[in-house]
Amino acid sequence: MEADGLEWLVVPMHQLVSWGAAGAMVFGGVVPYIPQYRDIKRTQNAEGFSTYVCLVLLVANILRILFWFGRHFESPLLWQSIIMIITMLLMLKLCTEVRVSNELNIKRRSFSDFDLNYFWHWSKFTDYVQCVLTFTGVTGYITYLSLDSFLFVETLGFLAVFTEAMLGVPQLYRNYQNRSTDGMSVKMVLMWTSGDTFKTVYFILNQAPFQFSICGLLQVFVDMAILLQVYFYSYYPQKPALHAAHPASTKAL
Repeated sequence: MEADGLEWLVVPMHQLVSWGAAGAMVFGGVVPYIPQYRDIKRTQNAEGFSTYVCLVLLVANILRILFWFGRHFESPLLWQSIIMIITMLLMLKLCTEVRVSNELNIKRRSFSDFDLNYFWHWSKFTDYVQCVLTFTGVTGYITYLSLDSFLFVETLGFLAVFTEAMLGVPQLYRNYQNRSTDGMSVKMVLMWTSGDTFKTVYFILNQAPFQFSICGLLQVFVDMAILLQVYFYSYYPQKPALHAAHPASTKAL
């Protein structure tokens, strides 16, 4: 009887927790980029942030949305991808404007040059948009033709979450090249770690496709490796690595 009496409280609370978890999934992924965005805007220096992080997340979330058409998963995960794509485009816009304003080289590079040495290192934000739209159009058409293939759909889902799991690798490599984590927002990485941990638990509890859970765990391991870099380079400073002047060097990252 007492249990029945508490049911009026338990059911709404359970619903509230579910809504909270869904909201955290949708918007939690973009929160880590707020301090990084503010740091870049304040210092007018984007050298410490790898724009390849944006590339990885754009590719991963576009593929995840296409995967949804072949195998529907929870709506919060779909909305998370849409919000993340918008956020990464905003990050790219700011980083491009800051980098171009600080560059001494007056030669402009564009997506239509098709120069691999300057891939993802273009001079205008519109070039990044063109690249994203081209990738979306090509992969979308291929997905449309292959939706009836179980193997293709499952592979697409794996590629989506595996690409996202590699999110921290460009930053990890950039830190290694610079022998430093200066310019990188530690708050961002801490939020990555907490968010990815929450996300992985959410995947497991809500029985999301197995690809999500496996790659979520891999993502947490990469986050931890970056945090170890923060500790190591703070307490054991390294001499900066010397790189030859090459368009595909660290600045291109």
